[in-house]
Amino acid sequence: MAKAKSHHVKDTKLAKAGKKRVDWAARDMPVLSAIAERFRKEKPFRGSKMSACMHVTAETANLMRTLKAGGADVALCASNPLTTQDDVAASLAVDDKVATYAIRGEDSKTYYSHLRLVIERGPQLTMDDGADLVSLLHTDLAKYAPAVRASMEETTTGVIRLKALEKEGNLTIPVIAVNDADTKHMFDNRYGTGQSTLDGIIRATDVLLAGKTVVVVGYGWCGRGVASRAAGMGSHVIVTEVNPIRGLEAAMDGYRVMPMAKAAKEGDVFITVTGNRHVIAGQHFAVMKHGATVCNSGHFDLEIDLVALTKQAKRINRNVRNCVDEYIMKGGKSIYVLAEGRLVNLSAAEGHPASVMDMSFATQALAAEWAIRKSAKGSLEVKVHDVPESIEASVSTLKLASMGFKIDKLTPEQKEYLASWTIGTT
Repeated sequence: MAKAKSHHVKDTKLAKAGKKRVDWAARDMPVLSAIAERFRKEKPFRGSKMSACMHVTAETANLMRTLKAGGADVALCASNPLTTQDDVAASLAVDDKVATYAIRGEDSKTYYSHLRLVIERGPQLTMDDGADLVSLLHTDLAKYAPAVRASMEETTTGVIRLKALEKEGNLTIPVIAVNDADTKHMFDNRYGTGQSTLDGIIRATDVLLAGKTVVVVGYGWCGRGVASRAAGMGSHVIVTEVNPIRGLEAAMDGYRVMPMAKAAKEGDVFITVTGNRHVIAGQHFAVMKHGATVCNSGHFDLEIDLVALTKQAKRINRNVRNCVDEYIMKGGKSIYVLAEGRLVNLSAAEGHPASVMDMSFATQALAAEWAIRKSAKGSLEVKVHDVPESIEASVSTLKLASMGFKIDKLTPEQKEYLASWTIGTT
């Protein structure tokens, strides 16, 4: 692909359908819409180039529209080869004039060429979903890093990578850990991942989850959401964990908790949401039931050891249903893997509902505005930053209002009491 191209999408003729999808999502994103309206007036990103590596969905398209409304020159590439909605990518390129480089099913070479294209534009701000973009800015394309004033990171996996980089003393760009904001992980990870993961499984397999034993691997915010939704649909939920606090929490939430070696023998459906690698490994496949279904809702396709499964399999039947591969083992049993071990909620379904992404992307937009203003004053330290509490309060207040809810305010007397140490037992 020539670098001169302003976009690389599957088919620009899909733009009309994509615009309908983007506009439909916008109806359920009132907080982001309100921010976009203010951005149009104030233009906080005027004169700035912004490059984003994110899942190319209708919700992401509305974030790109918001950043562009704020004056940013925006480019977007995919953060996962299977999570691009091709009609949305076409609409962004054609209707919104966003430099978009994303094709569902793109191979590794194309994926990384797209990453390079958005970096080679020389951005002042970046947005990442998994830290692939920032990783390149610290390795092969490090010459572009000095121009980057800040980067926003959307995922647990990405924040882990960036904190490791910071701990080593090698981080060169200020990063805002958007994933760690309460307005992101408590809602997007829990409610968004919970609902969209089961949506992806059901679309891919048409399975009835009621009565099935569902093994949730990891009990962070994503795992909590998946487990609660699976239980709500009548599944018998098992949780596996390495963290004793989370394991205890899962037990007190009413789930069975056990090691994966034991859960592997009992599960009908396995869902990984850990952000770690090979949490379902060769020894686990060996003891699974005939017909077990395995999928991943963590960012990278490393959570399921597909290399080990491939070695154990006698034969692989690809795409027995859309997004379903059948691994026939030497003993004759079948294990079904969904979406090639990639994000099942985005690969086999449409990802998180727009309503919950409204909060995540509102936080993204406001964090970007905060970062560009702080960096202009020279006061944004090179480290992994938390999202300011003022942004969290603003987003949650706007979301409550959009839902028709109000909350109380502290009285002067209550504020004084909370700031005092002198009042005790009376």
